Amino acid sequence: MSEATTDKGRRDFIVVATNSMMAVGAAAVVYPLIDQMNPAADTLALASIEVNIAGITEGQAITVKWRGKPVFIRHRTADEIQTAAAANMDDLRDPQVDGDRVQKPELLVIEGICTHLGCVPLGQKIGEVKGDYNGWFCPCHGSHYDTSGRIRKGPAPTNLGVPPYEFISDSVIKIG
Repeated sequence: MSEATTDKGRRDFIVVATNSMMAVGAAAVVYPLIDQMNPAADTLALASIEVNIAGITEGQAITVKWRGKPVFIRHRTADEIQTAAAANMDDLRDPQVDGDRVQKPELLVIEGICTHLGCVPLGQKIGEVKGDYNGWFCPCHGSHYDTSGRIRKGPAPTNLGVPPYEFISDSVIKIG
């Protein structure tokens, strides 16, 4: 009887060892298949950018690229802030209070893609057409945005998007 017990123990050991090796082998095959679904390192590198805003003077705007899209950063004047805050919500197609679109009233950070068909609105550079509301104007189909990036006139269905951003310091913001 001791011989049968020894054979059973040996057989159980071989079954456990074989099953363990099969599990390790299956994991080795499945891991690369799952891992290839993760974003590539170059994509992750573009997931967020830091922008130095110290050099942007009042009334000036800059454009940076984030995830392949333009992002408009405008240092608004006191008049632009007041006009945006005083907008009547009933006149807006996509009502959104100016304070909900900015973290600091003087700095507006928005995605520079028209929400109608994806054109890049004008109004960032000095001398460009800014539309009827002194914000941005989409040359493709005539959408007009105000100084808060809200749609005021034209075919665009929604306001210009606000990307996720945070102030790292008084002079640097992190977008993404």
